[in-house]
Amino acid sequence: MPESYGKRQRQTAKASKAAAREERRLARAQRNADRQAGLIEAGTPIEASEPAALGLADGEIEERAPEDVTP
Repeated sequence: MPESYGKRQRQTAKASKAAAREERRLARAQRNADRQAGLIEAGTPIEASEPAALGLADGEIEERAPEDVTP
Protein backbone atom coordinates (compact mmCIF):
# COMPACT_ATOMS: atom_id res chain seq x y z
CA MET A 1 0.00 0.00 0.00
CA PRO A 2 1.44 3.38 -0.91
CA GLU A 3 2.50 5.56 1.97
CA SER A 4 0.74 8.50 0.34
CA TYR A 5 -2.57 7.19 1.67
CA GLY A 6 -3.76 8.76 4.86
CA LYS A 7 -3.76 7.03 8.19
CA ARG A 8 -7.50 6.30 8.02
CA GLN A 9 -7.23 4.73 4.56
CA ARG A 10 -4.34 2.52 5.70
CA GLN A 11 -6.27 1.41 8.76
CA THR A 12 -9.34 0.64 6.64
CA ALA A 13 -7.26 -1.36 4.16
CA LYS A 14 -5.59 -3.32 6.97
CA ALA A 15 -8.98 -4.06 8.54
CA SER A 16 -10.47 -5.29 5.26
CA LYS A 17 -7.43 -7.51 4.60
CA ALA A 18 -7.66 -8.93 8.12
CA ALA A 19 -11.35 -9.67 7.63
CA ALA A 20 -10.61 -11.44 4.33
CA ARG A 21 -7.87 -13.51 6.02
CA GLU A 22 -10.28 -14.51 8.78
CA GLU A 23 -12.93 -15.55 6.23
CA ARG A 24 -10.38 -17.69 4.37
CA ARG A 25 -9.22 -19.23 7.67
CA LEU A 26 -12.78 -20.14 8.66
CA ALA A 27 -13.52 -21.61 5.22
CA ARG A 28 -10.31 -23.67 5.36
CA ALA A 29 -11.16 -24.94 8.85
CA GLN A 30 -14.65 -25.92 7.65
CA ARG A 31 -13.23 -27.78 4.64
CA ASN A 32 -10.78 -29.64 6.89
CA ALA A 33 -13.60 -30.61 9.25
CA ASP A 34 -15.71 -31.79 6.31
CA ARG A 35 -12.79 -33.87 5.01
CA GLN A 36 -12.32 -35.51 8.40
CA ALA A 37 -16.05 -36.26 8.55
CA GLY A 38 -15.86 -37.83 5.09
CA LEU A 39 -18.22 -35.33 3.47
CA ILE A 40 -15.69 -34.31 0.81
CA GLU A 41 -12.69 -36.08 -0.65
CA ALA A 42 -9.23 -35.13 0.56
CA GLY A 43 -7.16 -33.01 -1.77
CA THR A 44 -7.96 -31.57 -5.15
CA PRO A 45 -8.58 -33.75 -8.19
CA ILE A 46 -5.71 -33.55 -10.64
CA GLU A 47 -6.30 -34.70 -14.18
CA ALA A 48 -3.62 -35.84 -16.59
CA SER A 49 -2.84 -33.25 -19.23
CA GLU A 50 -2.62 -33.94 -22.90
CA PRO A 51 0.79 -33.06 -24.40
CA ALA A 52 -0.93 -30.91 -27.03
CA ALA A 53 -2.64 -28.86 -24.30
CA LEU A 54 0.80 -28.12 -22.84
CA GLY A 55 2.13 -27.09 -26.26
CA LEU A 56 4.42 -30.10 -26.60
CA ALA A 57 4.79 -32.47 -29.52
CA ASP A 58 3.88 -36.12 -28.96
CA GLY A 59 7.48 -37.32 -28.64
CA GLU A 60 8.77 -34.62 -26.30
CA ILE A 61 7.56 -36.12 -23.04
CA GLU A 62 9.74 -38.80 -21.50
CA GLU A 63 8.19 -41.20 -19.06
CA ARG A 64 10.33 -41.64 -15.97
CA ALA A 65 10.05 -44.53 -13.59
CA PRO A 66 9.60 -43.61 -9.93
CA GLU A 67 12.91 -43.49 -8.16
CA ASP A 68 13.54 -46.18 -5.60
CA VAL A 69 13.89 -44.38 -2.29
CA THR A 70 15.00 -46.75 0.41
CA PRO A 71 16.32 -45.37 3.67
